[in-house]
Amino acid sequence: MDLVQLRYFKVVAEEGSMTRAARVLRVSQPTLTVAIRNLEQSLRTILFHRARNGVQLTATGRELLEQTRD
Repeated sequence: MDLVQLRYFKVVAEEGSMTRAARVLRVSQPTLTVAIRNLEQSLRTILFHRARNGVQLTATGRELLEQTRD
């Protein structure tokens, strides 16, 4: 886990969409998706429920988001 991954995570969580977050971060969506998957693998947990209309935080994702805000 690194600061870039945490920044990406926070923006995805706030935007509720990988597409919108990629635009805000000015990175490609595949780059963002890979970074989030790598973060999930390093933490050994799922942070987002993915759907066609966006993403929603899991309970673990909500906890991590609170920690990133502190």
